[in-house]
Amino acid sequence: MTAITPLRAETDKPPVALLVDRDAETRRIYAEYLKRSFCIIEEADDGRAALAKAISGRPDIIVTETQLPGMSGLDLCSLLRQDAATRAIPIVVVTSDVFEVDLTRAWKAGADAVLAKPCRPEALLAEIQSLLQQSAFLRERAGAIREELRDQLAKSDRLIERSRAVRRQNLSSLHSRHETTTPPVTPPVLECPLCDQPLRYLRSHIGGVSARYPEQWDYFECNGGCGEFQYRVRTRKLRKV
Repeated sequence: MTAITPLRAETDKPPVALLVDRDAETRRIYAEYLKRSFCIIEEADDGRAALAKAISGRPDIIVTETQLPGMSGLDLCSLLRQDAATRAIPIVVVTSDVFEVDLTRAWKAGADAVLAKPCRPEALLAEIQSLLQQSAFLRERAGAIREELRDQLAKSDRLIERSRAVRRQNLSSLHSRHETTTPPVTPPVLECPLCDQPLRYLRSHIGGVSARYPEQWDYFECNGGCGEFQYRVRTRKLRKV
């Protein structure tokens, strides 16, 4: 059996690792491997239980998957980073969601390391060893960098939303709302709903929220003297105006 270097926390005591995974077999495999390195194991199978154990027990490191019942692993990370008691605890996120956007969400939520599933116990142990060997200063600095990254991502999201809002406004302002007698959709031949006389086409109004979503209203006059009527092309409804 391959020898495993004992893990050590900053106090030189055996470190406590909180394993958070809804699958009991996965927790068992990781726990057995980490115990060989003299690691004390705590377990949780859902996000809420993990949050309670992290706050009350203050483990030296937390390993969590992303898809958890009760509370997702990313929400768990985010809440732990907001609490002063757990802010500096290293967090390893193990996830089967490995697209760039998923990894970005994990870093943004506060992960110190992100590993892809299926993750071998040896790879997890190596990551844990690396994180535990970092000094508190380095972890605080990493936390500050992570916070700066979150701020930058939030700023980027705001700029993107502002750009979309400006584009929507520009599309709206560029949209030509006008009266015409040559509308895009040919006005139908209609009869007066009051006297059954033919309606005479007068004009059309082109409007709507933007050029992408235009609307057309056609206006008619009754030959029998019943007045003026409006026909809405989108709903095909005729009403007296």
